[in-house]
Amino acid sequence: MSLTAHIPSHRKPRRSAPKSALRAGVAGGVLSTIAVAGAAGPAQAEPVTQTIEMPTLTSGLSTAVAASAEATQQVALDLETQAQEDAAATSAAKAATKAKAEAVRKAEAKKKAEAAAKAKAEAALRASRSEARTTLSASSGATAVASSSSSATGSAASVVSFVRAQVGDAYVSGGTGPNSWDCSGLVQAAFRTVGVDLPRVSQAQSTAGTQVSLSNLQPGDILYWGGAGSAYHVGVYVGGGQFVGAQNPSTGVVLRPLSYDPPSGAVRVL
Repeated sequence: MSLTAHIPSHRKPRRSAPKSALRAGVAGGVLSTIAVAGAAGPAQAEPVTQTIEMPTLTSGLSTAVAASAEATQQVALDLETQAQEDAAATSAAKAATKAKAEAVRKAEAKKKAEAAAKAKAEAALRASRSEARTTLSASSGATAVASSSSSATGSAASVVSFVRAQVGDAYVSGGTGPNSWDCSGLVQAAFRTVGVDLPRVSQAQSTAGTQVSLSNLQPGDILYWGGAGSAYHVGVYVGGGQFVGAQNPSTGVVLRPLSYDPPSGAVRVL
């Protein structure tokens, strides 16, 4: 026996765990043992199949597709609108070009018409002035011829009267009347009225009669310009220092003083 066996201890006695806790621990141990035994046993439970439902994307995809289609349609509409605008612009440009060309054509036509009207008016004015000069010349010449034709008798007076009556007629190359003449055609027609048949051209008429001096002229003598036999123009002396001749297209048949265009010579037929 120890010496200290009977010495009372000063430690407090250990309290025992509550019964309820003890029971809980025992029960837990038993349950764990049963669970382990069940898991290790030959019988196994069927596996549990769990279906996981994936979130659907249909609604979002439809929205995206719709948005894409709308954008594409808008692009197509924009392109169509642009094409229409371009076509309208091209059409307008063509119309403007055509209108401008038409305006230029009309302006040119108007300008030509105005020029033609002006030329016609000027021609009418020149003709009027020419007619006035011819009338004045014929009037003054008629007075001189009347005073000098008193010395012209018979056939010579008839020739003078005929050529005076043609003053104012037109000059036409090859013309033989009754309203247009060339120089030799007028002279031939005048002498034909008195039964004298002269050659048709100036060269032959300049040698058809007797050559006379220009200082000894009588009414009815044939005047010529150029050489005898090679004359290029003829006329009829009507007295008073004047002659009648079909001069040129600008003047026609005129009455002129000898000084207007002095002749080269003269022949007497009557």
